[in-house]
Amino acid sequence: MRAALLDLILPPRCAGCGAPGAVACPSCTAELLREPAPRPPDPPPPGLPECWSATAYDGAARRMILACKERGRTALVPVLAASVSACVTAWAAALPPGGGRPAGGAAREMWLVPVPSARAASRRRGHDPVRAVAAAAARELCRRGRPAALAPLLRHSRRVADQAGLGSAERAANLSGAFEAGRGAAARPRPRGRGLEDVAVVLVDDVVTTGTTLAEAARALRAAGTEPAVAVTVAATRRRRRIRRNAEYHRQ
Repeated sequence: MRAALLDLILPPRCAGCGAPGAVACPSCTAELLREPAPRPPDPPPPGLPECWSATAYDGAARRMILACKERGRTALVPVLAASVSACVTAWAAALPPGGGRPAGGAAREMWLVPVPSARAASRRRGHDPVRAVAAAAARELCRRGRPAALAPLLRHSRRVADQAGLGSAERAANLSGAFEAGRGAAARPRPRGRGLEDVAVVLVDDVVTTGTTLAEAARALRAAGTEPAVAVTVAATRRRRRIRRNAEYHRQ
């Protein structure tokens, strides 16, 4: 948490470009809100819900996500949360007529379900960044008039290896059966005077790469009887399949 303390003591600098004045300058903040859109991995793993991201995982967006996640710059949580809430709003706006509203016309309540960090990672970082971002995004959605709540329904059922450097097949094997949905009702928010069918369950993570983490999280929710409506992340890695094809073309 040293970086968070320095943000309080020293004049802040943008985590995206280093410019003085704020933890996220207007230009880098705009990168996090670049273009909320469907950005599924290619190919998507089985069981992955519709997958939206606010931007690509590069440039200032990548630096700000890493600064919050790995360097303890928790002052960036509201900025990352704004991109998640904007993405949820864009997804809901793109639904067909009636798709975002239950009978009677009231807006569907959003349950934002964060993909949980491994216990060891949370201890090392001193915080759970995805849960913090999901909680702040729920508050932002409520401020915008869309009912939303943090729903920490998932937990790790076993230890997993670090995903860095693993391919899609290795990630799938590493994460198979890694999550389960909590059985206790205490962690589950109550629909506000409505039934569960009036709730849209939104999986939240920081970055989607191969999609195996989100697919496994969706599997765990389905096993507990809850169908996720969409998966939303701050950013998506660029599709590597096309890069490899281009490299093979230039070698010919």
